[in-house]
Amino acid sequence: MTKSLHVFVIALVASSVLLAQVPSKPPSPNPPFFGGKKEKEDPNARQVEGVVKDQEDNPVDGAVVKLKDVKTLQIRSFITKASGKYNFGNLRKDVEYEVQADHKGKSSSAKAVSVYDSRKVIILNLKIEDKQ
Repeated sequence: MTKSLHVFVIALVASSVLLAQVPSKPPSPNPPFFGGKKEKEDPNARQVEGVVKDQEDNPVDGAVVKLKDVKTLQIRSFITKASGKYNFGNLRKDVEYEVQADHKGKSSSAKAVSVYDSRKVIILNLKIEDKQ
């Protein structure tokens, strides 16, 4: 082995050892390929949440909860899991909404969310009943 090649190998090993000792920077919690910076929560937004139950007060799995903007008639939906819980976030405080749940041909009564309700989190539990 020539002297210059020997020196090169020693330098390469030494630099590898030094680099291994440098602490790595912790990964960014919001890498750019996942949308970059996290959006700040809107202080003027609110949310509606609750539980869908049947007539025996059991949580309903698979209920479709619909949130309707009363002015534009735009509808968002949420399908409940075994807990019966639903949640709609980032709702505007200056918009009236209506919430209703449907499951296997039965529905809950529609409940209103008023612009005059100043709560940040509005809890509306829904009960599925036979249509009459």
